[in-house]
Amino acid sequence: VNGDRRGRIRTFIKKVELAITAGDAEQAEAAFKVAQPEIHRGVAKGVFHKKTASRKLSRLSSRIKALK
Repeated sequence: VNGDRRGRIRTFIKKVELAITAGDAEQAEAAFKVAQPEIHRGVAKGVFHKKTASRKLSRLSSRIKALK
């Protein structure tokens, strides 16, 4: 079950990263807003450590801000 959850979260992160590499800030922002609660849910379920999730969200957010 944890593997499925981890894979689901990674898929959401990948969607954000693909939008960032495509240079589409608007799509990246939308994907990030969908990914954020999924990542937090992974922390609540014990799939990811709290600081790992925080680091991933912070790095994605800063990359999106750099696009704008």
